[in-house]
Amino acid sequence: MAEKNPGGALGAAGRAPAADRADAIRNVVLVGHSGAGKTTLVEQLLATTGTIQRTGRVEDGNTVSDFDEVEVRQQRSVNLALAPLTHNGIKINLLDTPGYADFTGDLRAGLRAADAALFVVSAAEGVDGLTQLLWEECAQVAMPRAVVITKIDHQRADFDEVLTSCQEIFGDGVAPLYLPVITNGHVNGLIGLLTQKFYNYATGGRTEKEPGAEYEAQIDQYRDTLIESIIQESEDESLMERYLAGDAIDTKVLIDDLEKAVARGSFFPVLCSGLGVGATEVLELITQGFPSPLEHPMPEITTLDGKPVKGITCDPDGPLVAEVVKTTSDPYVGRISLVRVFSGTLRPDMTVHVSGHGLADRGHEDHDVDERIGTLTSPLGKHQRGTAKGIAGDILAVAKLSRAETGDTLSEVDRPLLMTAWQMPDPLLPVAIQAKSKADEDKLSQALARLVAEDPTLRLENNAETRQLVLWCMGEAHTDVLLDRLSKRHGVEVERIELRVPLRETFGGKCQAMGRNVKQTGGHGQYAICHLEVEPLPSGGGFEFVDKIVGGVVPRQFIPSVEKGVRAQMERGVVAGYPMVDVRVTLYDGKAHSVDSSDMAFQIAGQLALKEAASKVPTLLLEPVDELSVLVADDYVGSVMSDLSARRGRVLGTEPVGTGRTLVKAEVPELEITRYAIDLRSMSHGTGSFHRAFLRYEPLPSHLAGKVAASG
Repeated sequence: MAEKNPGGALGAAGRAPAADRADAIRNVVLVGHSGAGKTTLVEQLLATTGTIQRTGRVEDGNTVSDFDEVEVRQQRSVNLALAPLTHNGIKINLLDTPGYADFTGDLRAGLRAADAALFVVSAAEGVDGLTQLLWEECAQVAMPRAVVITKIDHQRADFDEVLTSCQEIFGDGVAPLYLPVITNGHVNGLIGLLTQKFYNYATGGRTEKEPGAEYEAQIDQYRDTLIESIIQESEDESLMERYLAGDAIDTKVLIDDLEKAVARGSFFPVLCSGLGVGATEVLELITQGFPSPLEHPMPEITTLDGKPVKGITCDPDGPLVAEVVKTTSDPYVGRISLVRVFSGTLRPDMTVHVSGHGLADRGHEDHDVDERIGTLTSPLGKHQRGTAKGIAGDILAVAKLSRAETGDTLSEVDRPLLMTAWQMPDPLLPVAIQAKSKADEDKLSQALARLVAEDPTLRLENNAETRQLVLWCMGEAHTDVLLDRLSKRHGVEVERIELRVPLRETFGGKCQAMGRNVKQTGGHGQYAICHLEVEPLPSGGGFEFVDKIVGGVVPRQFIPSVEKGVRAQMERGVVAGYPMVDVRVTLYDGKAHSVDSSDMAFQIAGQLALKEAASKVPTLLLEPVDELSVLVADDYVGSVMSDLSARRGRVLGTEPVGTGRTLVKAEVPELEITRYAIDLRSMSHGTGSFHRAFLRYEPLPSHLAGKVAASG
């Protein structure tokens, strides 16, 4: 693409880029596995446009997009970060995403905010399974994509091998626009396959000259394939006929067709970059080949009661529709919302309607409130640069929206609207925590509320049965980041504790028992005797109370008291402190006193009778069993099935899903899958996913029941 308009106007360092129309904006998300070089590529693009004076290094902790304390310490991206720049009069919003599976929430937020994707692949490591899955996801919505092969100057780099791998994995329409020229392990420049020019980077700048004769055969080989791909994707039959007849095709015609095919999401150019090489070519592709927000389909928009709204387009003068794609909380600055404007124009101090729906199960309550917009800024790393407005198609930051959370919609007060939320993965790793001190406990609730507002992949559970506070996370790395933020950002120290799975108790046989509560005190005493028969019910049978009293041996007003006492004891359990289920209790006899009997006396008698029954027949511990659906690549099906069997699971069957993937269905005890999110990722090299749903309770094996009862 650099052949069409070489060079580019440098952006003014320290000044926020601005755009007055949507067709002068490009929103691009960088996607790739951790360590592929996304953050480094962002640094090169910022430096090439003069947005920053020199490139930072991830290892030194001084890059623009990895500015969070956690990112600096761990030397990897864990947050979605915006890096705006200007090239040839076009404002480019680069969205740098985490490459680790634990932070898929930020990655999906970046995909939602962008109009095109740069898939970053390391020339030393190739394509991983997670990147392949993301490619398929983008293909489903026809998102324009390009591939940048980074680290071509790495000592283990193999451009040809990785290019071939990309073509095999990503499929048709993947072809290189440039070839790296490498001499003695040093990258001297790039050869443009369309213009057949050599772009020399050996002297530190970028100069253009004719390639040497030694590259002629290589250029012809790749150029023919590239031209055929462009013509095929252009769907211009006359052009194909001319090419097959041997006619020379004008380079400008080819570039125009290439840009149309890229914007349509049917052709995927491959570029390359290394230290000081390839940034200009990437910028030219973004500005000339990627679509503007005007060409991107509008997400589904509804009224607050769910009625579809049609006719809204990417128009700065249209009704306001914007979405919070990322929320961060700073103890000093307050809440900052990264917002993509889809329609209308955001201005400082205007009042907007904030709508949030659909994530109540993760601690995000549905809300509809009016809020006043604070300062508008164009963030560059940790620096917030003021901007006058945010027009349709642009991405910017809004300060002090106290109620807005990630995924919320901003619209006009007199016309509130709602954008359909993007799909978020379920957090499936439960982590139990507790405050280290009373002071920490006092601050914990507010700190957790802020984390939940920022991160829709986090679910907070206050389990009433186990009396534990549980964070449902995406994985171990996600957990570490959350606990780090609690400590460093919010000043709350917590510790991880062993997770308790909510078990149940039931009777293992039928028996009769007596509850005797007879006490004489100075005043009214207590007198209540009840005879109960207890027996187990089938799984899922719940609780039944049967009244077989005859002759009034237990007065009618005290029969509900016995049932109340039995229910209370069942909630507390009789062996290990777990609730009792699937029991039928029959009250068949008893005694009362005209003065000393009371409601409370018979409640206590019912409790005592249930305890005595537990001493006469075996009491079983029941464990929850989940229905598990595991989606993995065919290569890992055997390992997954063996692992599920080792977890006391019952594999019910498998079924193919698409090409090369299989859905494994099984029933597995919850005790065995508390860390399955981590284990499956390890087994499937990050490509597996699973869904779990409670199925029923089953007896816990005796060799485990003793251990659980002792620990409970």
